[in-house]
Amino acid sequence: MITFVSEIPMVRESSVKTRTCTPQDVVDTCKDIRDSSQEMFLVLDLDSKHYLIERRMISLGIANASLVHPREVFRGAIANGASFIICVHNHPSGDPTPSDEDLKISRQLVGAGKIIGIRVLDSVIVGRKSDDHRDMISLLDDGLVDFLVKTKRRRLK
Repeated sequence: MITFVSEIPMVRESSVKTRTCTPQDVVDTCKDIRDSSQEMFLVLDLDSKHYLIERRMISLGIANASLVHPREVFRGAIANGASFIICVHNHPSGDPTPSDEDLKISRQLVGAGKIIGIRVLDSVIVGRKSDDHRDMISLLDDGLVDFLVKTKRRRLK
């Protein structure tokens, strides 16, 4: 009998403290997904001062979709004692314009986070810069989802 073991790479920051406060910080932390041919949905678990606890892959999808459920998104955050999370995924096409489904799941995650007490700070879509579009979109900064903050801010508080 042949057994195949597949491991999804995890990044757990233990000795180096990385503060994640801006969409650019998020892109810098997740730049390795920019050129993936599959959609990848990641969650950054943050402590109360926005230091990265762990970067977790939630879903590895196909060329234009991935499955995401609040249960998987918050399971690791709860285990890690996270105070906040930031969601991030790529668009293999390079165009970070959010789909209706992107907006729907982001709103769903914000609601779930409110109930369990782990605030979703932002959802960032990573693409590739071109003449037609930016290299990333922050749903917070673009005002596309209400992340339960009083004003849009460049530095998440």
